[in-house]
Amino acid sequence: MNRVELIKVTRKHTLKQALELLDQSSMSILLYVDENGALQRTITDGDIRRLLLSGRELDETLEHLKASDSVVGRQGASDEEILALMDRHTVNQVPVVDNNNKPVDIYLRHELAPRIQLSIPHMGDHERQYVEEAFQTNWIAPLGPNVDAFEKELAAYVGARHAAALNSGTAAIHLALKLLDTGPGDIVLCSSFTFVASANPILYQGATPVFIDSEPNTWNMSPDALEKALQEYCKGSRKPKAIMVVHLYGQSADMDSIMALSEAYGVPVIEDAAESMGAMYKGRHTGTFGKLGVFSFNGNKIITTSGGGMLISEDGELIERARFLSTQARDPSPHYEHSEIGYNYRMSNVLAGIGRGQLKVLDDRVESRRAIFDRYCQQLSGYDCIDWMPQPEGDYSNRWLTALSLNPAKTKITPTQMIKALAEANIEARHLWKPMHRQPLFKGSEYFSHGQKSYCDYLFDTGLCLPSASNMTIDQQRSVIDNIRHILNKKRNKPEINRQTLIDV
Repeated sequence: MNRVELIKVTRKHTLKQALELLDQSSMSILLYVDENGALQRTITDGDIRRLLLSGRELDETLEHLKASDSVVGRQGASDEEILALMDRHTVNQVPVVDNNNKPVDIYLRHELAPRIQLSIPHMGDHERQYVEEAFQTNWIAPLGPNVDAFEKELAAYVGARHAAALNSGTAAIHLALKLLDTGPGDIVLCSSFTFVASANPILYQGATPVFIDSEPNTWNMSPDALEKALQEYCKGSRKPKAIMVVHLYGQSADMDSIMALSEAYGVPVIEDAAESMGAMYKGRHTGTFGKLGVFSFNGNKIITTSGGGMLISEDGELIERARFLSTQARDPSPHYEHSEIGYNYRMSNVLAGIGRGQLKVLDDRVESRRAIFDRYCQQLSGYDCIDWMPQPEGDYSNRWLTALSLNPAKTKITPTQMIKALAEANIEARHLWKPMHRQPLFKGSEYFSHGQKSYCDYLFDTGLCLPSASNMTIDQQRSVIDNIRHILNKKRNKPEINRQTLIDV
């Protein structure tokens, strides 16, 4: 039985049966046909809801449905014509009928158009040149000319003196903690609103993470919450070993305030700038304020080496120590001599070649992502329920991902509902990071909030990220925007009814 047969209903089907069919199928529509099999109209769960609200019962039949024009495609139409029809009517499923108006197939958007993804690599021609050089010179193994050059070029770009290219941003964070002699029993103050890779290396070292809330101005580490934590721990004998501040979604934290607290309490800062390559705070690149800075070149970052990271510092001895530890801590000797634990953390010469090519177009990638963010803001400016991630005056976010919060006082739609509805339109969106203090892995960890209420909890509960790839087309972004409008407008005009409740009546 083909999928069209599975979603056909007639006037004899009850409302409850129709709801059950919608639940069982992967479609959002049913095909209402007459006794000859000709399509009369499509039915959505909204159509059934309206019948119920008008006083109809679940055991009544569909014969009470009024006639309605439906979006249909004609047999023989091209994929492009069907997609244009979907875009024009903001639908994701279109039935196809023959000359007798009988449904013979159904088109699904995700089968016709590639998925609009959150953030994908954007490759060019420069990368190929450096990778081919690596092959031609047989520098395939870790280390090599591309690695050396990538370190120098990136350090020069951000204004740092020294850099070590590594195989991931996580490795860079781990080595940063190692270089600060972080170990069992030590406290590390870490942004709670971040990806788990910011906090996991703290556990690698056997140290204890203490999580710090975000603040409204930047959505990053709250200086107020940080000061509470520093006061609490520095008055005793457990002075924190480090402050792990994260520049989330490409937006810098309030570094003046954080560095002032770092200096006042004598606790060094590690900057997790994994998401903020190319972003600046008051004219200075993120990652260059703390004792050590970390960048990531994972596949979804603003520039990528497929997988990779970079550790930077003004302290050359620290970076030399990082290089030593990242190459299995091999002692100077004519044979393999090891007196301490080392790691296999260095970047390969091939991947560094990709990084060199990507670095050449970083400014263009930042400009593209910022333009995407601005376009979202402009085109969705009529919806006061959307609060966009802020950029304080003087800051320059790379807008790695377009992040927003749906104000629950102004809309009933939740991030989960928005993400699900966009997924049905073959569009990837994601929740904002779940705070570390709410993760099962860190259950029981101490947490310092910005105020009486946790701000990063609010952001997680209300926020989501939209597709933001620098190679995203205008048409793709227009599709995302049109679908968001459709979702928000539909939610404004429709009453809340829980389908499962109706079925169970």
